[in-house]
Amino acid sequence: MGRRARAQVLGMSDKGPWGGGGSGDGSGGGNGGGGDDGPRNPWSLPPAGRRGKIGGSASLDEFLKRARTGGPGGGPSLPANMGRLWLAAVAALVLIWIAFTSVHSIAPSERGVVTMFGRYTGTLNPGIQFTLPAPFMAVQVEDVQNTRIEPFPATGTQANLMLTGDQNIADLAYSVRWNIKSPEDYVFEIKNPKETVRAVAESAMRAAVAGVNLTDAIGSGRGAIEAEVQTRMQALLDEYQSGVRVLGVSIQKAAAPSEVDDAFKAVTAAQQEAQSNLNRSRAYAQQVIARAQGDATEFDKIYEQYRLSPDVTRRRLYYETMEQVLNRADKTIVQPGVQAYLPLPEVRRQQATPEVTAPPAAQAPAPVQSTGTAR
Repeated sequence: MGRRARAQVLGMSDKGPWGGGGSGDGSGGGNGGGGDDGPRNPWSLPPAGRRGKIGGSASLDEFLKRARTGGPGGGPSLPANMGRLWLAAVAALVLIWIAFTSVHSIAPSERGVVTMFGRYTGTLNPGIQFTLPAPFMAVQVEDVQNTRIEPFPATGTQANLMLTGDQNIADLAYSVRWNIKSPEDYVFEIKNPKETVRAVAESAMRAAVAGVNLTDAIGSGRGAIEAEVQTRMQALLDEYQSGVRVLGVSIQKAAAPSEVDDAFKAVTAAQQEAQSNLNRSRAYAQQVIARAQGDATEFDKIYEQYRLSPDVTRRRLYYETMEQVLNRADKTIVQPGVQAYLPLPEVRRQQATPEVTAPPAAQAPAPVQSTGTAR
């Protein structure tokens, strides 16, 4: 309203900065408050036929005024296409919701358990799978190839004491490896799969240890205990229809309680020493038996030769025996007609040990006359 009043005041002047006088309403030939040749007065009112329009579009003032005062009935006025925008936004949200709850990407190691209103309807295999959107259908994805490991005890520092068959106590630390065999049974048949597996493993291990003595539990019987525990666990979990497969049981530590551990270590060391001595005795017995068998075989061969030619075999045996005897003794071989004036064995001994002081000169032995060769 202030702008309109200022425009009327400026339009009533005969002359203004935009030309000479003109009509009071500022229409002046359409060029301003002056004549036809003067510039148009920016403060003059537009022609009556074009009031409120600039270039054929709604003026900014009219739009702001309409927004402030409201539409019919005094309420806020919205553009005509605002409802369509809301519908488009709602439709986009619905499409996104359907896409996220109807399309399922299942990895090769996974399976999808499908339920309709909470009731099991099927299992999805790996790949891109489609179902009805939520809340009509829901899919729970489970990794069936992932190996879970359950350690016992859970903290790893506390003792895990068990009673053996001979009324002793053993401290065992072990682990159980398992995965999912049937995803539908795993989801619906048991409430807490992890706790169920732990309880079954604890029960099976105590039952297996109760059937052996302490020596087997902490010594050579570990392998048999592990196999028995795995068999017991699988049978019990299959009876529960848990959908769990036991891959293996491994005993990391098996020892006596800490209060008597030193005594058991001493006993174990003595047992190992006794076993080592027994093994050495058996090895020596085998060597003696093998040597005796070889000698018997060689005697049989010589006897066969002796039966063919007794004189030759007897002489050869005599020569071989004398060679073995005289090889380790000091001896002097004198040919017929040769007299021995030097103590040849003593000289040979001195040559072998030169650092030893030679004894006083001994009387030369009497000449030896021989009619043959010493053998």
